[in-house]
Amino acid sequence: MSKVSIIDQGGGKVGEYEIADELLVLKRGAQAVHDVVVARQAGIRAGTASTLNKGEVSGSNIKPWKQKGLGRARSGYRQSPIWCGGGVVFGPKPRSYAKKVGKKTRDLAFARVFSEKIADGSLKVLRELSLAEAKTKKMADLMKSLKISGRVLFVVDKPEENLMRAARNMRDVAVSPTNEIGVYQLMFYPNLFVTNAAMSGLVERLKKASGA
Repeated sequence: MSKVSIIDQGGGKVGEYEIADELLVLKRGAQAVHDVVVARQAGIRAGTASTLNKGEVSGSNIKPWKQKGLGRARSGYRQSPIWCGGGVVFGPKPRSYAKKVGKKTRDLAFARVFSEKIADGSLKVLRELSLAEAKTKKMADLMKSLKISGRVLFVVDKPEENLMRAARNMRDVAVSPTNEIGVYQLMFYPNLFVTNAAMSGLVERLKKASGA
């Protein structure tokens, strides 16, 4: 059994959360993680780059000079791609960079990253998580009590308004409900704190991917 420390909001250990070792996915899923992260990064690309081809550049079809007799190279129209200010050949056009990833691949990627968080000790379980006031200072005090340094992700069972509002002004702090947690989030935040109520949902997702 893998054991994860259960702590209170003051940072004191109050118990242990046990997870069966057969649920952990540590020997497979690396490629799935890569595919999911690449798909996520590709999906947020704007894809708005656009150039004009020769049919879209403004101008008439009048020849700039006559075909023969001037000793110059022939030219048909000023929109020609070989001219400065002319059209662009094979230039970018607005497009979507989105990639499709199968549900089983996403589940496996989540299981791999979540298992690594458990194995390397970067996951902590909070007995409960709440703030009396929706103030950034209250969140800063909480992080100080938990001795958190660097980016941190708090996972809760249900959205808690005071908690969400207190964290939104802090650059390295994120609060997310269980059903919105993705692979990229787990990888981006080195510190992961999950409430006791939210752990059951994450473990169920782990069971589904591991086939247990």
